[in-house]
Amino acid sequence: MTAPFKRLFRPSGVADRVVPPTGFTARLTLGASAAMAFLAVFALALSLSAGRVASTWSDALARTATVRISAPSGQVEAQAVAALAVLDTTPGVASARRLGADEQRALLEPWFGPDLPIESLPVPVLIEVVATADGFDSDGLSARLAGEAPGAVLDDHAAWRAPLVAAAGRMRLLGFGCLLLISLTVAAMVALAAQAALAANARVIATLRLVGAEDAFIARAFVRRFTLRGLAGAGAGTLAAAVVLAMLPSAGAGSGEAAWLSLSIGGAQWALLLLVPPATAAVAYGATRLAARRALSEAT
Repeated sequence: MTAPFKRLFRPSGVADRVVPPTGFTARLTLGASAAMAFLAVFALALSLSAGRVASTWSDALARTATVRISAPSGQVEAQAVAALAVLDTTPGVASARRLGADEQRALLEPWFGPDLPIESLPVPVLIEVVATADGFDSDGLSARLAGEAPGAVLDDHAAWRAPLVAAAGRMRLLGFGCLLLISLTVAAMVALAAQAALAANARVIATLRLVGAEDAFIARAFVRRFTLRGLAGAGAGTLAAAVVLAMLPSAGAGSGEAAWLSLSIGGAQWALLLLVPPATAAVAYGATRLAARRALSEAT
């Protein structure tokens, strides 16, 4: 901790009397810091959740694929058996399983309803493929399937995996962008409150100058007050946000669309919330210092 920050937590009776402990500017600083810290926690949760979703979806979709077999009715079963034989002997394929009629009906139910007569429809055979950690050669597997089962088509989900992961990545960037806007808002509100306090105490500042007080002493008094107010307000806002966040229902990151609705922080990520109050205090420190120096120089 540097010397300027050490002085913030060192009581100074004379300096503390320079800035009124209550009033409009005190309420504005505390309220703005609390509200912005509350929003910052949720922006941080959004970024962390989006990053978790992107990682989970990328890993899950990268390790799964689907083989679709569309062939004349008399050849479907033979080609399905041939495709399974190819998959069983392909390096990088951990398992291959043909989906049953009930599973295919469940896949089509959102579009066609629960009473779809799937047995009487020319629905292609679907084979679920799970890859090992090292994965398999998609081009080589497609060539083998084309030779053994001409009606088989390998879908490694690459066509729609990339947009999903990119969308999750943009959500993460949006969260960080919100954190930046929140920081700028805190700086603006604290600077406004500091300027108002300096203007309201213009006579006190003039009297202090007459008795020999330096501008650095006066500025330090205002910086100390507003930094501690920012820290206290941010602490309250962070605590309130943490309680609300803990009460929100959580959906698994791999649970499809529900993952987008899951705004949560897990495990060691909760420790990141401890950074919000000191970060807010640092922003308040910088904003008040600049505002005080500017106001005192203009009043000279």
